[in-house]
Amino acid sequence: MQTTSIQNNPKSQAQATALMMGLLLMGIKFWAWWATNSNAILTDALESIINVVAAAFGLYSIWLAALPRDRNHPYGHGKIEFISAGFEGALIAIAGITIMGKGVYNLFHPQPIQQLTLGLALTAGAGLANYLLGVYLQRAGRENNALILIASGAHLKSDAYSSAGLVAGLGLVMATGIPMLDNLLALGFGAVILITGYRLVRESVAGIMDEADYQLIEKMVQTLREKRHTGWIDIHNFRVIKYGATLHIDCHMTLPWYYDLERGHDEVKAFEEVMKNACSGPVELFVHIDPCEPPANCALCPVQNCMYRQQKQEAEVIWTLDNIMKNQKHQL
Repeated sequence: MQTTSIQNNPKSQAQATALMMGLLLMGIKFWAWWATNSNAILTDALESIINVVAAAFGLYSIWLAALPRDRNHPYGHGKIEFISAGFEGALIAIAGITIMGKGVYNLFHPQPIQQLTLGLALTAGAGLANYLLGVYLQRAGRENNALILIASGAHLKSDAYSSAGLVAGLGLVMATGIPMLDNLLALGFGAVILITGYRLVRESVAGIMDEADYQLIEKMVQTLREKRHTGWIDIHNFRVIKYGATLHIDCHMTLPWYYDLERGHDEVKAFEEVMKNACSGPVELFVHIDPCEPPANCALCPVQNCMYRQQKQEAEVIWTLDNIMKNQKHQL
């Protein structure tokens, strides 16, 4: 039953489409290189190998991430998405270094370029197909909250932009008759590919190390300010961890000390609903309840007609990115 559900997973279907199209486009690009002997076109063809390998590993990652939690993985298998991105980034970086090395070699040992018209036509067609495939993957990623698909789509679109620049550059070779421009283009595109690989590795390491996503947290804080309940005296020690498409939120919530267990549970459930509605994907929350401490919290407490109030309210906690993440109750 589990296998069937994975096979029918729209994420898997989209990634499988990317893999099959990647194989086809790789063949077209290597045909273009074989026909022209152009190093710049070779850079595009070599990067398509990365696309195929990354698509294959991405398909495996989607399958693994879809597995249910088990005893060995109580938070699920979503972290594989970051490993997949890091693997893809490492392959891209290696391709960039290889491309730059071949470009330098051919500066001193030039090779004749031929049939540029055919090569440019094939490269342009493959680039357009890459762009359309990238748009499709990103749309599927947003609809299914799949980070792998969104990242794969962005990579394919950047590959399409590189192909467009390649076609323009080789057009200059045809117009000027200077073959050396081909090798200079290879060096330039190799450097761009190397930087792209580094950024992907950097992002994957950040995900594995649970680096704070301040843009995401700022969005959540804004939602909390807008949907705040009167009884939520304070929220602090707010943390968000990503496990693939699933978000795990930990925080401490200060409630009036006289709330009974049922009332406190209701407030936590309301808080969970606010957070889930603010996020597009699955959310899991662990909320620790703190009781208010009169009179210290009275000056910040917005609860009206409190029979236990020992001090008049003087201000209200305005949650911000800076203060909501601190592991301490807010004081006036």
